[in-house]
Amino acid sequence: MRKKELKLVVTFHTTADAMAMEKAAKDFGLKGRIIPVPRVISSGCGMSWTSDLLEKEQVLAVMEKAGIDVEELHEVLI
Repeated sequence: MRKKELKLVVTFHTTADAMAMEKAAKDFGLKGRIIPVPRVISSGCGMSWTSDLLEKEQVLAVMEKAGIDVEELHEVLI
């Protein structure tokens, strides 16, 4: 079993925002990936973006540049 780590989890209002985040991350070279929303979090669309906590500022900058609305930011063991 994989050891759980504290990660940044970004939730979105819509699936379109989650998919836009995946594209923006690829375009800007941001590390991370789309995952189902962890059970400990409630989200509108059921998809979220996860990356290392140290990437928080970069994640927010990419989202701002791409015009992506964030629902919430979480720190979660996953």
